[in-house]
Amino acid sequence: MDTKFGRVGLIGRFKPLHNGNSALLESVCRNSDSVIIGIGSSNKYDLRNPFSAKESIEMIETFLSSKFANYSFIELIDFGNDKKWKSAVISHFGNLDYFITGNAYVTEILKDTYKILHPFEIVPEFKESELNSSKVRIEIAKDRNWKPMVPASVANYLQEKKIIERFKREFGKQTLEYKNSKFYKSAEEEKMRILGAGV
Repeated sequence: MDTKFGRVGLIGRFKPLHNGNSALLESVCRNSDSVIIGIGSSNKYDLRNPFSAKESIEMIETFLSSKFANYSFIELIDFGNDKKWKSAVISHFGNLDYFITGNAYVTEILKDTYKILHPFEIVPEFKESELNSSKVRIEIAKDRNWKPMVPASVANYLQEKKIIERFKREFGKQTLEYKNSKFYKSAEEEKMRILGAGV
């Protein structure tokens, strides 16, 4: 296979992995020698991070493992400090041909270290998609039809592990209250964070 991107890295929270994320990951793995997938906010378990880092990794594995073997995972915690976070990224990822992010803030932090690729450059239809993890969580909290928004393997995983029930019990009400609050991010803002780092 002729690879285009070489060694690449990206960071996401994947709460949960949705169809936009999966399309990007599949394309990146198909066109790269090796892919390092960073799980951002790995030390958080809260309203915006209602699934553990381990669960995020397992969701991705259910989707990618039957197709590719050229990827690996790292976990990145939130420091609340740009310099510490940048140092951790460089330490974990090492040398890369490209770093993929749609987060303007992350781009600003890392652009002097890595050559940045935007997800739109890899999956053009990403630009028109308004899908984001927040929307999936809201649909789950509302007991609506969330399954078409995620890969079938992810939907099966979330149900078989009873993670959907846990999410609704622990965060369902808060998710709907947060959606209606002034702090809720618009679809456009959240879309820019799809592969952001939660910094």
